[in-house]
Amino acid sequence: MTTPLAGITVLDFGQIFQGPYATMLMAKAGADVIKIEPPGGEPLRRRVIAAGGDTTLPIAMLNANKRAVTLNLKSDIGKDLLKQMVAKADVLLENFSPGTLDGLGVGYDVLKDINPRLVYATGTGFGISGPDRDNLAMDFTIQAASGIMSVTGDPDGPPMKAGPTLVDFMGGIHLYAAVMTALLQRTATGQGQLVEVAMQETVYPSLASSYDYHVRTGKIPPRAGNRQSGLASAPYNAFQTNDGWVAVHVVTEGHWQNLLRAMGRADLLDDPRFNTNAARTANMAETEALVTAWTIGLGKNEVAAISKRYKIPAAAVRNAVEVMNDPHMHQRGMLQRIDHPSLGSIIVPNSPLRLHGSDPVAPIPSPSLGQHNLDVYGGWLGLDVAELKRAGAI
Repeated sequence: MTTPLAGITVLDFGQIFQGPYATMLMAKAGADVIKIEPPGGEPLRRRVIAAGGDTTLPIAMLNANKRAVTLNLKSDIGKDLLKQMVAKADVLLENFSPGTLDGLGVGYDVLKDINPRLVYATGTGFGISGPDRDNLAMDFTIQAASGIMSVTGDPDGPPMKAGPTLVDFMGGIHLYAAVMTALLQRTATGQGQLVEVAMQETVYPSLASSYDYHVRTGKIPPRAGNRQSGLASAPYNAFQTNDGWVAVHVVTEGHWQNLLRAMGRADLLDDPRFNTNAARTANMAETEALVTAWTIGLGKNEVAAISKRYKIPAAAVRNAVEVMNDPHMHQRGMLQRIDHPSLGSIIVPNSPLRLHGSDPVAPIPSPSLGQHNLDVYGGWLGLDVAELKRAGAI
């Protein structure tokens, strides 16, 4: 057995979350990923260094199993070094603002002539064309522009962002997919290509229920809190327990009947207020009060365990610490505890892509800034690293 991307070399200009997540997935599939940063570090690392630190858990999570070098693309020698690496690489990935590397004279139109097999991947907020191309883009602003915030929050409250940085990671997932698709096509054509992913476009399909609501009603989709927007079902909400909250989503009439039995309320099986989804939706407050009367007397994990036994879609609302220590994901190897040279004992994620029949890639802690300059520039390119430093190229 081998790793799927063994023999693939990736030049990683990824920064913050989007790009680094895509290349982390490649590294975990066996690619040789070389993280390239300016001498002061990529923006996420620069903030840490400015605060007097060395690294953070996000850096450690997203840059595991990579090699790291520094490179000054504002110097002619630095640009030449990139061209030498491109000649030997398979993929270059970046998530700079559109046209950044073009402005430095090392964009795709230049690099493809050096290596026609190169897959050049760029991740941006709005794409490399169109009237919004140059709009500044962060996860938060894309959540606003994409409509995510408009349907998140309580009905009578302000628009809210989703808690996690969903857009950055959706962008990273799609960047990974774009590179893999281009590499597959390269096996047939022998040619690389430019691939691009716009974060705004990656999250458009996630609002499918909201678009459906508009098509059916002609109205602007509302915020619904934890209730379901679009085609409503009930109960669908987070319900309070004696130690937290539990999310319950009844999809079928069988689920509702099982829930009544779990609650000890089989007497309501034929009650016309609740015996269809339409009736429960029309009597939403009464339906939710019925469920709350049951959950409030139990712990969140008790409700989840009972729901599992009765085959009801439900889950305890867990905090980040509980999730980091999830026995299920640790047992499956998705979460791994490693010793990091800067952070000590930490929990990091593995790749969620499971390719049965391929060798797993052992976790390697994220590198420090420029840790592999000697290895890459001296060993891989065969150059004098000390001279490169003196010249200000790395």
